[in-house]
Amino acid sequence: MTMEQHKIDEHNHQHIKAHQRRFDFVAEDVKDLDGVMQKLQAFNIAIPSWALGTGGTRFGRFSGGGEPRSLEEKIADVGMIHALNRSSNSISLHIPWDIPKDADAIKAEAKHYGLRFDAVNSNTFQDQKDASLSYKYGSLHHSDKAVRKQAVEHNIEVIKYGVELGSNALSVWLSDGSNFPGQLNFRKAFQNTLESLQEIYEALPDDWKVWIEYKPFEPNFYSTTIGDWGQSHLLASKLGKKALTLVDLGHHLPNTNIEQIVSLLLMEEKLAGFHFNDSKYGDDDLTVGSINPYQLFLIFNELVEGMDARGLNHATGIGWMIDASHNVKDPIEDLLQSVEAIKIAYAQALLVDTAALAAAQQGNDVAKAQEVLQAAYRTDVRPLIAEARLREGGALDPIKAFREQEVRAGLIKQRGEKTVATGL
Repeated sequence: MTMEQHKIDEHNHQHIKAHQRRFDFVAEDVKDLDGVMQKLQAFNIAIPSWALGTGGTRFGRFSGGGEPRSLEEKIADVGMIHALNRSSNSISLHIPWDIPKDADAIKAEAKHYGLRFDAVNSNTFQDQKDASLSYKYGSLHHSDKAVRKQAVEHNIEVIKYGVELGSNALSVWLSDGSNFPGQLNFRKAFQNTLESLQEIYEALPDDWKVWIEYKPFEPNFYSTTIGDWGQSHLLASKLGKKALTLVDLGHHLPNTNIEQIVSLLLMEEKLAGFHFNDSKYGDDDLTVGSINPYQLFLIFNELVEGMDARGLNHATGIGWMIDASHNVKDPIEDLLQSVEAIKIAYAQALLVDTAALAAAQQGNDVAKAQEVLQAAYRTDVRPLIAEARLREGGALDPIKAFREQEVRAGLIKQRGEKTVATGL
């Protein structure tokens, strides 16, 4: 099912007058409006293939209707999202959930929707049906060299799939760790992980990167072998220039200053990019911006400042991707909300008066620094983002357009009421 352009145009025609009033009001006070709009139009966030179905927990999963039954249908759903918001022009695959049987055909399918393939993700946190060895006690850190070899070979296989699809990055997240004191030799586990990653690193094409993700707990609750950004950065530094640290916003202990982490990784040229989500307690994988939008803005403030300091293109300098699990929402609506929240935080960061903030910081004027940041944060930038969508051919209100066209009902009619997408 596709969203036809004339339907989006009809939607926009119905809402254009109200939008124009809101846009003119906000735009009047925006310095370098053209520059801001160009950056908003260029900024895209990758959609993960595994997030297009209803998520679940260890207690249950309540799948919704019309979920994608194949990689082709997942691509179609991302195409739907991109048609509506014009800000989701790439899809990130998780192998082996989404192994392309015919890479050329899959690339052609993606191109039909204006999509490309972002980073490819390996999976050694689950046992696969054809695998001879189990990852129950870990993968790249495992005490048994044969298990490590199997995990390394899987990652190299994922790279090969990525090359066929035109990707240029491998994203690695490990659940490796321990649940009880004494279960694991920390030093040996870390050394095994490094040696395994070195084998994977050597298999990378020259223009590829490996993104090393970290997480402090879950599914192991006593230790995680790559438990924080420092451990990931240590591994990336030992591996070489093609290895970088990937930040998942949910992979931190409560109250961690993520914006400071981001700033330092960017300064050291070791920030791969982001898996965006939000959380109240831990790795909740909630809709981006639904819990702590101010933190998201502060992160983007550091990103914009740091990327400008290094002369990086905001849209392509690092990787941008959503990683969420929507257990009670329509997945497409949830992803549209997440992309919107990311672009809101980015737009607000673009509006920060950087000269005034730098002067306040230099003069230790704490109150002024707060005023500068919050003036940008409290600006309603939604009309700017809607205008950027409009200029790119998207919908002024993507969720409203999605509902007006009864897309979910159409997907249920096409795919069935009881379909279950692969993924978490």
